[in-house]
Amino acid sequence: MDDEVPAPLRHAAARAVDEATLVDALAALTAQPSPYGRERATAHRVADWATGRWPELSWRVDPLERTATTPDSANLVGGSDLGDHPELLIYSHLDTSLTGGTDFDAPITGRHSPAPALELSGPAGEVVSGFGLSVARAAAAAALVGYAAAAETLRAAGRPHRLTLLLAATGTHRDDPTAGPEDGVAPAPTTGGVLHHLRGRPRPAAAIVAKTSPPGILTAEPGAMFLRIRLSSGFHPALFRDTATPPGGLLAHLGVVVEALEEFRRAHLALRADPDALVGAELGLGAVRAGQPGKPDLLPGMVDLHLYLTTVPGDDPAQITDALRATLARRLRDTPLADCGLAVAGHPAHPAASTPPTAPICRHADAAWLAAYGRPPVPLRGWTGSTDGVVLRARGVPTVRLGPPALPPDPADPRRERYALSELVRFARLYADIALRHQQASTGRRVICHDTVSLCAQRNPDGGRCPFAGQER
Repeated sequence: MDDEVPAPLRHAAARAVDEATLVDALAALTAQPSPYGRERATAHRVADWATGRWPELSWRVDPLERTATTPDSANLVGGSDLGDHPELLIYSHLDTSLTGGTDFDAPITGRHSPAPALELSGPAGEVVSGFGLSVARAAAAAALVGYAAAAETLRAAGRPHRLTLLLAATGTHRDDPTAGPEDGVAPAPTTGGVLHHLRGRPRPAAAIVAKTSPPGILTAEPGAMFLRIRLSSGFHPALFRDTATPPGGLLAHLGVVVEALEEFRRAHLALRADPDALVGAELGLGAVRAGQPGKPDLLPGMVDLHLYLTTVPGDDPAQITDALRATLARRLRDTPLADCGLAVAGHPAHPAASTPPTAPICRHADAAWLAAYGRPPVPLRGWTGSTDGVVLRARGVPTVRLGPPALPPDPADPRRERYALSELVRFARLYADIALRHQQASTGRRVICHDTVSLCAQRNPDGGRCPFAGQER
């Protein structure tokens, strides 16, 4: 087959991946917090480390436009080009869903202690654990090391290639809580690290999304949208709660709203139930905001409920928003909340998108998985997680998503996420193998190396016989 990689190349790429390098990559990625919109310090730290480790490859920090939500944001971009070749993009992201700081994290985690540091454990130091590894530092480290292994190997063999590593800023879904839902106007979308990278550039021929995933290869992902519900009433001091509208205040009747949301969720998911679908829908109530903590003697006159919903192909965010509004209006009609203001607004982050399973990148990923595990990947159905893979697919880039499986988190502190180092090594080699297969298929030919001197000055600075002489390369 045209995409069957010669064994010497595959073996060379596999040898270029080791546990020590992966741990060093993780140390660079986790040395400081890398919250959404403030990734630049981490981008510089990782770029400096990678430049020292692989000086023959290109490493650059690409700042994003400064905004209120992205005041210090930047992508890290690695590149290796030789000849004219279709580009493969290997993508993960720099930011983490949690920030590592208690101001933002504690309401979610329930903990005020410092975020756990990177740590090796187990009898032989075979488990790595720490904060933010599942989103997405573990996969990002494997992607970085796998990319470098493939690039080094291809450069050593003189093979035409174009590989790009993108560790992007603002790679996690984030809503703007300051945009009010009362007028139904969606806030302006943020650029995001992926869109920033793609702007003004030829689109890649294919992409790999490296992020912790189920045990298989995802060729489709759901979209995502945010929904916000606002209940409003008059101004009431707590000592006059019985005469408030509604009696007792808005928060006393929040259970009625939650029950209505659960009813909506059940109906919404039932309409989209399909055991054969690659992606599935889900809805979660993630935040409730009301009142002022310093003045609890004043009942809040406004309650905002923030929801996250994953969308499937064919979903219309406006219709979903209207259906939720109708459900709430009906359910609240005969309750104490009937005379309160109700506003519902929704806006999409991304639509669902998929890559045809017959696309070459899917074939390359399947073949690399078979080589790594000795069995084909299990077909995945009903996946409800959305990433920037949908952004790439929406722009016509065939994309697969796969990543190292996580071990159960530390029961003493679930923020300490755990991975087997052997799995990180396996996935770094998987990413490298997919890159080699992409290069091989795009070249479309197999030749015998007859060079008697090394084509790889990096590996053989003193010259000598090429390590691939007499073999396919």
